[in-house]
Order: sequence, then structure tokens, then C-alpha cells
Amino acid sequence: MVWSLVGLLLMLQLYSFASRRNVVRGDIQLHVSRHPLVRELEQVEEENIQVPPPKKKKSPHAAKRRRKRSATLIDEFLDENSQIRHVFFPDMKSAVDPVKGVENGSHHYYPGKIWLDTEGNPIQAHGGGMLYDERSNTYYWYGEYKDGPTYRAHKKGAARVDVIGVGCYSSKDLWTWKNQGIVLAAEQTNETHDLHKSNVLERPKVVFNEKTGKYVMWMHIDDANYTKASVGIAISDYPTGPFEYLHSQRPHGFDSRDMTIFKDDDGVVYLIYSSQDNSELHIGPLTSDYLDVQPDMRRILIGQHREAPALFKYQGTYYMITSGCTGWAPNEALAHAAESIMGPWETMGNPCIGGNKMFRLATFFAQSTFVVPLPGIPGSYIFMADRWNPAELRNSRYIWLPLIVGGPPDRPLEYNFGFPPWPRVSIYWHKKWRLPSSWKVSK
Repeated sequence: MVWSLVGLLLMLQLYSFASRRNVVRGDIQLHVSRHPLVRELEQVEEENIQVPPPKKKKSPHAAKRRRKRSATLIDEFLDENSQIRHVFFPDMKSAVDPVKGVENGSHHYYPGKIWLDTEGNPIQAHGGGMLYDERSNTYYWYGEYKDGPTYRAHKKGAARVDVIGVGCYSSKDLWTWKNQGIVLAAEQTNETHDLHKSNVLERPKVVFNEKTGKYVMWMHIDDANYTKASVGIAISDYPTGPFEYLHSQRPHGFDSRDMTIFKDDDGVVYLIYSSQDNSELHIGPLTSDYLDVQPDMRRILIGQHREAPALFKYQGTYYMITSGCTGWAPNEALAHAAESIMGPWETMGNPCIGGNKMFRLATFFAQSTFVVPLPGIPGSYIFMADRWNPAELRNSRYIWLPLIVGGPPDRPLEYNFGFPPWPRVSIYWHKKWRLPSSWKVSK
């Protein structure tokens, strides 16, 4: 009788999970049928990039040397002298110029190509974030302005560019970008200042506070050796600045490196940052003026060594894309989900679809920075990522791709029986894609 009861309970549990997955699948099928664009974007493109054969060595002693491991696409990506470097970093001849338009019409994204602003200059907004300003019906793209020479502070130091400041670009259509200038500038003379050009300013994100009427910027502040590990805060009366730098701090008393902020539906803003030497993420709400953290904080993804968090929300569920910690080298993205933003967070697996296996394992040779919701197309987003070029950081590229929440999950939860109740997150690879022609910024 006992075993019969156990068997019955097990069958009920299996039926419950199967039913839940069927509900999710039904919701997604309905979602897709309402939006033909989703079906179009799911027709991903494949890549067939081959590692070139090694150059013949003329030395007579070459054959006697110990054979090294075979080169991979990631090795070729990091090699500034690679024979296939043009595949990852196309030259200026193929630059996307929204003013002149491109082949087959305008408003097409070409991930990895040079992207020009309305003045014909390459956009400088790396590690960026997006703000939609309802007062002006305008998108503002903030990022690291890296238009300077790349160097290393010391022999074993990371590639870097002197701090120039935070660049800002504005757009009505998410494709044509006007340069609004540097809205938070570096400090040139005071070496003790957080923003001195010898230091580090990364991943700026801006939110608007309806109560105070201020635009608030949070960013990663560090020294050249990445030992300061803090966040910096600045404010402005306008989205185009100038921003007034206030101070830096170690949130909740912990080191903070890669970070982002997320504004929830109720107006509460949360800070999410890599901590404990990048071994875990911390998350907690900001004060009502968005200028400080509240005491409440949760440690998430403990021991998983994730960074570059990018959060978004769909139908009451919180989602997050993260990167592994491999310096400038690309690695595998992971998608995570939670019913409460403070956790617990569950890992859902690699969201990348298309390209080839190495493209997926390298997040299309890019790293997450932000996810932009597309109003009017439920479950659809733009995944913003950076294709870093450590040999010449000013020539790093932007990888914008469609992100769709939809379809049954394909990976069981790590610590629970069965599959999650939420649909999977998919980032689709395209060499060329566009938003629907009917999509416009809401007015």
C-alpha cells in the first residue's frame, strides 16, 4: 500500500509538470501566432567559419618543437594578426551609416559592423545602458567613450584606455543615433579624483527618478589595478547632462565590479553587482532618491563566477543574462530566472541560438550589457552586447540581436525536480535583421 501511494504521488507530480509545460507551450504558440515578426526572427542564420591552417614555419628546428594544441575560433578572435580577423571586425568600408542608409533599405542591424552616428563617426558607447525618457519620447544610449589609444598600465595589466567619460546618444527609432556629447567627463589633473583619466569607469546606467526629477547614473569605478572595486553615482537635471559626480562607495561594504541597475514596475531600483572577487552576484534595492543602497541585500549565483548582468522582466518573472569571468575573451552566456527579484534565482542554460556551436559557446563573440524591451511586441527585446577588441578598445563593436521569451524550457532546474514554470529565453543570431516596419516609439 505504501509503495502504491508513492507511485500515485509520483504520477501526479509528473502529470503536474507535464501540464505546466503544456500550458507554457500553449501560451508561446499563441504569442507566436500573434506576432509574425517572431517567426521571422526565429529563422536563424548559420555560420561556417573555419580556423585557417597555421602558417608554415621556415625554421629547420620547427619540426622538433613540441606540437601545441590546435587553434580555436576564440584564439583567432583574440589574435590581432589572424587571417580571419575581418570576419569578427569588418572594416570601415562596410560601416552602417543610418544617414545614407544601407542596402535593401534602412533600419537593419548588422551585428559586428562599425555603426556610425548622424555625424558619420563610429558610436562610442561601450558597456552601455539604455534609458527611454517618457517626457521626450526619446531613447538615450549611455556608454564608455573609448576613443583613445589602448595600452597596458604594466606588463601583466589588462588592456585599457584612459578614462574620457560617458558618451550619450539619442534616438527616436533605436537605429539613427545623434551624438549628445560626453555627459560625464574625466578629471584631467586631480589624481585623487575617482574620475581621473588613469582610473577606470565602466558600465554606466541611467534611470529617471519621478519623485526628485533627477536623472541618476550608476557606474563601476576602479583604479588601474582593479583594487578599488566600487560604484560611482552622478546626477543631472537632464538626460543629456551634464552629470554631477557625487561620490563612490563599496555597496553593502563589499567589493563591486561589473554592475547594472534595474527599475521595477513599482519604481524601486535595484543594484546588481559582481562581488567577492567575482565569485557571486549581490542584489539589493536603492533608497527612494536612487542615490544609495538600502541595507537589504541578497547573495545570488554563489560560486558560479558570473559577471556582466543584464536584467529584464516579463509577465511577473525576472530574467537575467550573465557572462562568465574570462577577461576580454568571450565565453558562454547563461540565462537565469526568478519569481522574486531578490531570489532565489535558477539557471536556465545558454540562450544563444544560431551561428554555430562555437558562436553559441562564445555568445556570438560578445558580452552582455543591457536588454531593451520593445513596447507593443510582448516578450520581445533587444539584447545589447559588446564585442570587445582588446588590441584596440576604441574599435570594439556592438552586437544587437533579437531576444524572445517563448517556447518550452529545454533544461531542467538545477536543484529541483522537473522543468521550470517559465518559458525559455532565446537570443537569435542574424547577420542582418530589423525591427518590424510598423514599430514606432510610443507617444
